[in-house]
Amino acid sequence: MSRKLFSTLMTLLFAIGLMGIASAKGQDSVTLTGHIVDKACSARFANKENPQVASAAHTKNCALMEGCAKSGFGVFADGKYVEFDEKGTAMAKAALEKSTKDKGATFKVSGKMVDGKLAVASITESE
Repeated sequence: MSRKLFSTLMTLLFAIGLMGIASAKGQDSVTLTGHIVDKACSARFANKENPQVASAAHTKNCALMEGCAKSGFGVFADGKYVEFDEKGTAMAKAALEKSTKDKGATFKVSGKMVDGKLAVASITESE
């Protein structure tokens, strides 16, 4: 009886360990460098031949327009759009407002991927 209990306990511990590894993988830190774009305009750039270059032409004024800003923000990095969580959206809006560049500003964004969005920890404008 104790051998069966031990075997069951070991199987359970192994399964719990695998779940821990799987959930930890979704929590890896990520640092991306690119252009902050509102979600409403992101599809327009994602369909371009070079989304990274196209997103650099997006203006700060467009991104901060009420409808665009309400859609949320993300960053084009390595040709892909990564959407921010709610906190990241607020941080992105503040970073855009602070920037002196009307377009082409590059930002370094750090955080963790959670449920397909970047949970932003920091945003800084690159030189």
